[in-house]
Amino acid sequence: MAEIHQTEEEIKRHEAELDHFKMKQFDLTGKVAIVTGGNTGLGQGYAVAMAEAGADIFIPTFGTAEWDNTRRLIEKRGHKVEFMQVNLTEPGIADKVVAEAVDKMGHIDILVNNAGMIRRNPLLESKDKDWDQVIAINLSAVYHMSLAVSKVFAKQKSGKIINIGSMLSFQGGKYIPSYTASKHGVAGLTKAFASEMGAYNVQVNAIAPGYIKTENTAPIRADKARDQEILDRIPAGHWAEPYELMGVSVFLASDAANYINGAIIPVDGGYLTR
Repeated sequence: MAEIHQTEEEIKRHEAELDHFKMKQFDLTGKVAIVTGGNTGLGQGYAVAMAEAGADIFIPTFGTAEWDNTRRLIEKRGHKVEFMQVNLTEPGIADKVVAEAVDKMGHIDILVNNAGMIRRNPLLESKDKDWDQVIAINLSAVYHMSLAVSKVFAKQKSGKIINIGSMLSFQGGKYIPSYTASKHGVAGLTKAFASEMGAYNVQVNAIAPGYIKTENTAPIRADKARDQEILDRIPAGHWAEPYELMGVSVFLASDAANYINGAIIPVDGGYLTR
């Protein structure tokens, strides 16, 4: 096989490309991130991770639990955090959240649609109320928040939207039809927004967490048979710790991900390969 030799022009172009790539591409200094439901659980992890990377944080949240602790974690990293107690399922609320964020923080660069809920029941025992509540917060609120922030991002010709999907963005699951439908919907919304907002230099992607040790998954982990069934499908051989999702959230929020758009990225220890 003949050897391939780069021309001097190709070498110089390659050097220029490498010079352009700096670790500072992952730096969020000067950025402002809205993290819905960012006061507890994985949402708190995303918020603190982005603060660690340099961002100031605005947190719309239904309850006030962990506000003080979240504030301490973010301010400890030298960054500003503001909270807004709000029901994200109320009509017209998304525009108010975005306006409040701009007023308090000065601008917005990143939206993380993290707020969500889950209801577990066998399909034949499903309740209409559970369906309506889950779809309202997991899907409709994601649409309204994404649309509201997209109007800002379109004007400034930049922005990142990070949606939180699930393994149930790909699979049917058990006992959670409303959650499954909502997370399939999140994947579709991610692609739809990416398709149109790319023209405004706005990237829209989703993280699909695998099986993570959280309060939501505690009932599954307590079911020994179900727990083992899940572990048998994870090549990594263990449930993830929450911190194992944080790197990808910072990456998608950063300039290093400027050419990633419409992706649903599994962080699952290889679960989907089996």
